[in-house]
Amino acid sequence: MSMSDFADFASHRHPFDLLETDRLEELATLATEISVKAGETILEVGQAVSGLYLIRSGAIDLITPEETLLLHLNVGNCFGERAMLSGSGAPNKAIASQDSILFLIPTQSFEKLVADYPSFHAFFDSSLARKSSGPKASDATTDLISLTIGDLMTANPITVAPDLSVNKAAKVMEKKNISCLLVTEQEKLTGILTSGDLTHRIIAAGRSLETPVKDVMTPEPFTLGPDALGFDALMAMMERTHTHLPVVENGKLVGILTNTNLVRRQAVSAPFLIRDLQRQNSFEKLAAIVDKVPQMLAQLVGSGVDPYNIGRIITNVTDSLTRRLVQLAEEKFGPAPIPYLWLACGSQGRQEQTGVSDQDNCLMLDDSYDEAEHGAYFKQFAQFVSDGLDACGFYYCPGDMMATNPRWCQPVSVWRSYFSNWIEKPDPMAQMLASVMFDLRPIVGDKSLFAGLYQETLDKTKKNSIFRAHMISNSLTHTPPLSFFRGFALIKKGEHKDTVDLKLNGVVPIVDLARAYALQGAIIAANTRERLLQAKEQGTISSSGAQDLIDAYDLITTIRLEHQAKQIRDGHKPDNFMAPGTLSELERNHLKDAFIIIKTQQSALGHAQGVKI
Repeated sequence: MSMSDFADFASHRHPFDLLETDRLEELATLATEISVKAGETILEVGQAVSGLYLIRSGAIDLITPEETLLLHLNVGNCFGERAMLSGSGAPNKAIASQDSILFLIPTQSFEKLVADYPSFHAFFDSSLARKSSGPKASDATTDLISLTIGDLMTANPITVAPDLSVNKAAKVMEKKNISCLLVTEQEKLTGILTSGDLTHRIIAAGRSLETPVKDVMTPEPFTLGPDALGFDALMAMMERTHTHLPVVENGKLVGILTNTNLVRRQAVSAPFLIRDLQRQNSFEKLAAIVDKVPQMLAQLVGSGVDPYNIGRIITNVTDSLTRRLVQLAEEKFGPAPIPYLWLACGSQGRQEQTGVSDQDNCLMLDDSYDEAEHGAYFKQFAQFVSDGLDACGFYYCPGDMMATNPRWCQPVSVWRSYFSNWIEKPDPMAQMLASVMFDLRPIVGDKSLFAGLYQETLDKTKKNSIFRAHMISNSLTHTPPLSFFRGFALIKKGEHKDTVDLKLNGVVPIVDLARAYALQGAIIAANTRERLLQAKEQGTISSSGAQDLIDAYDLITTIRLEHQAKQIRDGHKPDNFMAPGTLSELERNHLKDAFIIIKTQQSALGHAQGVKI
């Protein structure tokens, strides 16, 4: 192999195109060329990897330890990097599906490239891209000061000419309900006039209302650009005791930042929303508060809050709304005649809500329940709360998994029989219902109604391997959107053509896997990340397998949240359908790696239970 062969080939392949010409030529002197025949094994599972393989021609199949095809790699693809980065053996078998020529870059050379080029490292190590160091404490109120002024300001502020009388200026301020006017001349900012200026420099000084604005304005006010941090603006305003800050970009006025802007942003933090929810008495007013949640989501994403905490923060608001609706129901219909417990399942139950969600809930009643005596009360009670949730944007569950359905508004003894029957007779319907109901979390009411029942149910599932096998089989029905040739399997028609569903084919498969491990280990936690961490501690799943799934979950959830935040900022309703073309090549590469991890773990779990996928 000549030096130019490798350099010419690699220079057109990412991430090698990040390297300088002399570095590529140096690498060419160290790389070797390997020819393999169709059917020949290049790597066995667990085998030590001697370097990074780059496919020059032909094709390579990656086969899982369970002997299922994971991926078909073709020209320009690499393999071997996961083993080197993790310091372990090859996670999958590599077999030539065609006669192939490979470039092998020695481990030492690969490690040097990783050390010298962060972008090169990031391309191969998806955990670096967005990896969270774990759940972090987050104060949404303080997070907002990391936003830019452009995110906080009021754009296109009202301006007046310097020769306008203060009388007319005051009428403009009254009509527009604003506390300041920016004074411009030929689009250039020359001063600022505030309501305080009118009070102190006109009324208190006894000056004529026909005085021109330029005589009482503050000339050449302090300004900042839209790219400066909100923290910078806050500090500047406090230091100067200013309540208004003009925003100028390239000499042109683009906005105004006021104390009102800052207070408004603080009021969109979870504590303020929760406080305001508890003060409202109608569906309309509650809905007006909940309408601010998408703005809060976009703010949290923009502030860099990790997906685990974003899910918990948003779910906290939904929980508070639910509790307020329950309180209003009791005020409307009177106190409940017997103890009850309102529970949530689905994403609310797992504390993983994002910008779009339906409602999944149920009621557990004390065993003193009597249909004739108590049925009418709980029917209207459940309807009121569910109607309130729907009015606030949590639309009715398409599968009718709600407390308004008599099946899901039952005494504890009936719930106990439900779980027992699902475990003892795990038909497809039982598997589906169990998948939903094993994510239950108490929201308001007598929590003792659920605690003993759930632990009892988990103990039964741990002892019933047949039920667990059925649940695992059900959990493998949602597969990641990978095409045979290392691409994305896009939706082929309809409204969401050429997109991937980040929820159904990205988040849900990991949720299902985590639930399966939770049932296997009798883990009480409902949150997906917490389930994986506890399963890892128990040894129910290997440490590396758990960490891979957590990294994949964090990555996919982050991309999903950023997609929704962008839609919100653009004035659209958030959804889960993302076109991969909107991502950078690096982001697409990491997303594919996350999907590969899911497929690998599904294969491993299915094989362990004798389930085909």
